[in-house]
Amino acid sequence: MTLEALPHRHVLTLPAVPSAVRITRETAEQILKEWGISLRHPAVDPALLILGELVTNSVRHAAALSPQLTVIYAAGADCLAFAVHDRHPYQPSLLGIAAGAGGLGTVMELTLGLGGTAVVRGDADEKGKSIWITLPL
Repeated sequence: MTLEALPHRHVLTLPAVPSAVRITRETAEQILKEWGISLRHPAVDPALLILGELVTNSVRHAAALSPQLTVIYAAGADCLAFAVHDRHPYQPSLLGIAAGAGGLGTVMELTLGLGGTAVVRGDADEKGKSIWITLPL
């Protein structure tokens, strides 16, 4: 399924500060309920943890060059997708990250464990990136 085919979308842009982690999780919970996705669905808690790790990484490592970050939430009947975008040029490799190797290790372990995918997409000007996570529902 392509992201464009997902009927539900929400975009949130906020300052790259520590409170962004809480705000993005609270926003996720609110919009999932609005979209009819139960917060008790087995993919939701891991999705919120993954989202929190990605936002934390962006706040920790990109804030100096990217004072704002953007979170994109999307969902369909059988898929939940989200991305965290910042304007820092560094693009981490998600391949071969060991489980337990910090935030991205946790992200990859949870994503792959749920049968999901993780992709880093660079901006056209190579001065930023988005990390996209797609999880089956």
